[in-house]
Amino acid sequence: MERLFSPWRSQYIATFSNKKLKDENACVFCDAVNDNHKGISNRDAHHFILSRSTHCFVMMNLYPYNSGHLLVIPYRHIPDFGELSVKEHADIMKTISAMLSLLKKTIAPQGFNIGANVGRVAGAGIDQHIHFHIVPRWNGDTNFMPVLADVKLVSEEMRSLYKKLKKNLT
Repeated sequence: MERLFSPWRSQYIATFSNKKLKDENACVFCDAVNDNHKGISNRDAHHFILSRSTHCFVMMNLYPYNSGHLLVIPYRHIPDFGELSVKEHADIMKTISAMLSLLKKTIAPQGFNIGANVGRVAGAGIDQHIHFHIVPRWNGDTNFMPVLADVKLVSEEMRSLYKKLKKNLT
């Protein structure tokens, strides 16, 4: 059996783990969506939060597998898929659909991976707050760089892509 490794994820997991050690109730998603730093009430751009709906919000993944890797996150801090309400399920699915359209319009991927890692053993770096990944894919987007150089290539700078996505949201 071949093994696929993603060593770039260890930085992301360590960031959360180190924060969790300081405060057992810490959550990077809750912190980002509720941030009111120095009286600034909307710091969405700082946290790469693209949109907010009734029951969830969309945030760019800070450690993406590919350009345009988005996270759809319920506001409620829950760890398990089964704890989502019917309204949360519906809002999340509607939001995922809207984000697929946004990504198609903005960066024209040829396909997508959509899913959730439920639990630490399933690969969830943040296992106490359920979230859903949307990963844009292109033919040939995997390459030898992670194997040879311990590097993952992401083709577009995040702030630039954030601005393009925000522009196409309106």
